[in-house]
Amino acid sequence: MEKKHLSKISAIHILKLVYRGFLFLAAVAVYVVARVRGAELLDAESPLMLVLLGAIWVVFAAEMLSRMFPSPLESMGCEKQFKRNYKPVEGATPHLQEAKVTFAVAFVWIALNALFGGLYAAGIFDRGILLLIALAYSVCDMICILFFCPFQTWFMKNKCCTTCRIYNWDYAMMFTPLVFIPSFYTWTLLGLALVLLALWEVRVHTVPERFCECCNESLACKNCKEKLCHHKRQLRAFWKTQTAALSDRKEKIEEKVEQLEEKLKNRLPKDK
Repeated sequence: MEKKHLSKISAIHILKLVYRGFLFLAAVAVYVVARVRGAELLDAESPLMLVLLGAIWVVFAAEMLSRMFPSPLESMGCEKQFKRNYKPVEGATPHLQEAKVTFAVAFVWIALNALFGGLYAAGIFDRGILLLIALAYSVCDMICILFFCPFQTWFMKNKCCTTCRIYNWDYAMMFTPLVFIPSFYTWTLLGLALVLLALWEVRVHTVPERFCECCNESLACKNCKEKLCHHKRQLRAFWKTQTAALSDRKEKIEEKVEQLEEKLKNRLPKDK
């Protein structure tokens, strides 16, 4: 397989994965320390806690605000909503994904987070756990883009992130657990996420031609500058190669074990 260079958008996604992962691990560390001291993560009145919450708020608020305007640093998956990225195909009719598919995704996500909300109401989870879940979601969001997306594979069946119908649902999904934690930090993040979601859905239904590959040349493979699908295919090929190599090694080890067993049997004294 031909090796593709890492695109600028892919590099930005990797950077996001790194710093989101760092924020998650930092929050886990602060949570553990707070619990050892008998406090909750969000109740820990320490400079470190304030710095962490401030960093989380600034990072994700900045990300969401940038999504509201056209940007060369964002994926076409979310940029297709803007007029400047619409390159019309003459005579084409927009065809959006069936509503039942998006409803299925929404139902599964709401049900999952309702479970977490129930565990919180029952006192099994605390507010810190809900925040950690939201940060874990943020890491998983980048994993979905860079490596494997269960929504694409099991629900949406879209060819890539560029044509994804629910691309801009990510922040609303990411911060769903924060609905149970009323505070300035949490509800402003959730509020910005819902504004992004609302703007996206309004445009989906008012200018659907921007979201369909058959109507918008910007979404065609020949015009793609991200090449995320190439990176995913390279990863799958690498994984397949490594899996095959491990399987081959396993067979060789099993064969050697059988040979050793046979030698031991031959060396043992035979019963008279």
